Amino acid sequence: MSICHRSIMLSFCTLMLCFTVLLPACGNSINPGGTTSSTPLKDVSLGLGYHPDVQFAPFYVAQSKGYYKAAGLKVTFNHGIVTGLVGSLATGKTTFVFASGDELLIARDKNKSLKAIDVAAVYQKYPVSLIVPADSEIKTLADLKGRSIGVPGFFGATYTGLLALLYHAQLSLSDVNVQSIGFNQVSALLQRDVDAVMGYSNNEPLQLERRGLEVRTFVASDYQPLVSNSILVTEQMYHEQPQVVKSFVRATLKGLQDVLDNPSAAVDISKSYVPSMNADQALAVLQATLPIYRGTGHLGYNDSATWNSMEQFLVAQKMIAPVANLSQLYTNDMLQ
Repeated sequence: MSICHRSIMLSFCTLMLCFTVLLPACGNSINPGGTTSSTPLKDVSLGLGYHPDVQFAPFYVAQSKGYYKAAGLKVTFNHGIVTGLVGSLATGKTTFVFASGDELLIARDKNKSLKAIDVAAVYQKYPVSLIVPADSEIKTLADLKGRSIGVPGFFGATYTGLLALLYHAQLSLSDVNVQSIGFNQVSALLQRDVDAVMGYSNNEPLQLERRGLEVRTFVASDYQPLVSNSILVTEQMYHEQPQVVKSFVRATLKGLQDVLDNPSAAVDISKSYVPSMNADQALAVLQATLPIYRGTGHLGYNDSATWNSMEQFLVAQKMIAPVANLSQLYTNDMLQ
């Protein structure tokens, strides 16, 4: 072969090699999550209704590790105490909200046009507790009669949890002295301003024990089944964009599993989302939250018996009217 011919063949091979290397760039590259780089991410938002906190670690982990992005979603977190968080779904302010089953039933009862559905119960247990000093004479719920109980206010999960405990003990509000103390449960119990306080199982008891006060708790869900914090979405979104809803749920549960597998790493990730976070205290809170996330091990599962019992309790308390077709307000289809 002549030198000229070899030169022509070398140039042709070089050209073919370049063409082979560059060819994939002409199309859409695929990321590990299955979405293409040229496919725009779907903008969705999550209303958390509270200030940033390590309790939202499953969402932070899913965001930080790219699980939402891999599912084709661009997720914005909307923190901040919001009145009518569930109602923000109907106004379009949020795509999803993180709220409890009782909040959903109460919101729907107040606003008949509000159509929302629970697509995943992230908290498998209602985390609200009645807290008393370890040396308290309150040994059973029946012992609450005539006692003073501090609550942040006559609203929200802590108040619902108190009503549930009284309901189980066959006591009414008139049998106890309920005092609105704001979010000062720790100081109120330390100073013995009240006999008991309502708080969260993964929060106030830990704070009180750090301050040197040993306590006992009565966990509301041990006495009255209640559906706790879940991912809620409008029925319209659920029916019209089921793949978006499923992608969000599955990415969140993947983040949740990571939290269960490695809570220390989840705390490290949460630092960038929670300003001035005390890592040691946050880890203690998260460790106390793990059983609440885990439940019986079926992450995100909505239990029909719990829904039925909760509805009966809320009706008995005259907080809602009886609910027709209760099973249409929750689903496990997005877990598949």
